Amino acid sequence: MSDTQAAELIEELEPTEAAAIVNELPSDEQVDLLEQLESDNAAHILEEMEPEEAADVRLLSQFPPDSAGGLMITEYLAYPDTAVVEDVLDDLREYAEEYAEYEVQYAYVISAPGVLTGVLRLRDLLLSPRDRPVTAVMLSDLHFVKTETALNDLRHFFERYGYFGVPVTDADNHLVGVVRRTAVQEALEEQADQTFLKASGIVGGEEFRDMPLVSRSFRRLSWLSINIVLNIIAASIIAFYQETLAAVIALAVFLPIISDMSGCSGNQAVAVSLRELTLGLVKPYELFHVLSKEAQVGVVNGAVLGCLLGGVSWLWQGNPYLGLVVGGALALNTLVAVTLGGAVPLVLHRFRMDPALASGPILTTVTDMCGFFFVLSFATLVLSYLT
Repeated sequence: MSDTQAAELIEELEPTEAAAIVNELPSDEQVDLLEQLESDNAAHILEEMEPEEAADVRLLSQFPPDSAGGLMITEYLAYPDTAVVEDVLDDLREYAEEYAEYEVQYAYVISAPGVLTGVLRLRDLLLSPRDRPVTAVMLSDLHFVKTETALNDLRHFFERYGYFGVPVTDADNHLVGVVRRTAVQEALEEQADQTFLKASGIVGGEEFRDMPLVSRSFRRLSWLSINIVLNIIAASIIAFYQETLAAVIALAVFLPIISDMSGCSGNQAVAVSLRELTLGLVKPYELFHVLSKEAQVGVVNGAVLGCLLGGVSWLWQGNPYLGLVVGGALALNTLVAVTLGGAVPLVLHRFRMDPALASGPILTTVTDMCGFFFVLSFATLVLSYLT
C-alpha cells in the first residue's frame, strides 16, 4: 500500500489506534507515513506513540527524505568498545525476540561518546573466544556515510560495495542509524515514478482514482489550464499567416507533423537532461556544454528528418519548393527543439522550479510556435512558386 493510501486510512482512526499501528513499522516507514498526514493529526499520533519510537521519528524528520538521514533506520545493534564477545552473545540471546524484527547483518562498535569505531560480523563473533574484546574482532577499516549524503551518492556507494546496509554518522561521527540497500532502491524507484507523473502533468506527483473528485480534477486542471493558454498563443501564429495557409492548403497537412516530430525530439532531450540532473551527471551551470552537445544531435537529426519529410511532400505534390519549405522548417525546428529541450530543465532547476513539471508545457509551446512560424514564413517567401 502506498504512503498516500495508508495515510488516508490512518487519519480515519483515533490517535491511540493509529499510534499502535505506527509503532509496529520500521522507523523510516514511520516517518514516510506521518509526513503524509496533516500536521495536527501527526502530532496527536506522536503523542500517543512510545517515547523512544516518537523520538526516532522526530530525529529522522529533520533530514531531507532523499538523504541518508531521511532513509536510515534507527533499529540497529551497537555495543561499547569495552565489551567482550561474551557480552554481545549474551545480549543477542536475551533480546532475541526483539532483535528478530531487525534486519541484522552487522553489529557496530561505538566508543563512550557514541562515536562509530568498528563493525562486527556475526560470523566472527560466533567463531571467536568468549573472552576476546570486541575491538580485537571488529573491522576497523569500515565504510560509512553522513546524514546529509544524497540519494545519488548512496546509489553509487551500493553499486560499488555489495553491502546490505551502511552505517550513518552525524557531523561528530556519532552513529545515528543504518541505511539499507533496499531502502535506496525503493527511493530511486519512487523518484523515477514521481518524475514520470510530473512530466505527464499530474501536479503533486501522485494520484489514485479513490481520491476525491475535486482533488483529482484540480491536480490535472492545474497543468491543462496552463497548457490551453500556451496553445492559444501558438495557434495565433497560424492566424497571422492565414492568407498564406489559404493559398497553399497542403501546408495544413504538414503543420501537425512538424509540430509533433519536433516535440518528440525535444522531449528526448528533456528526458536526458532530467536523468542526468537526477544522477548528478550534469549541473545547472553546465548549460553551454549541454547546448553544444544537443545542437550537434539537432543538426544531424534535423537534416535526416527534414530530407525525409521534404522528399515525401515533393513526391506528393510534385513541387520541389514545397519540399524545401517543409523539410527546411522541420530541420530548423528540430534543432530548436533539441537544444531547448536539453537546456530548459537546467534553467528551471537553477531557479528552483520543478523541471519535470514545467519543461513539457514550455517545450510544447515554443516548438509549436517556431514550427508554425518556420513553415508559414518560408512559404510566404516563396509563395509565388507554391501556388
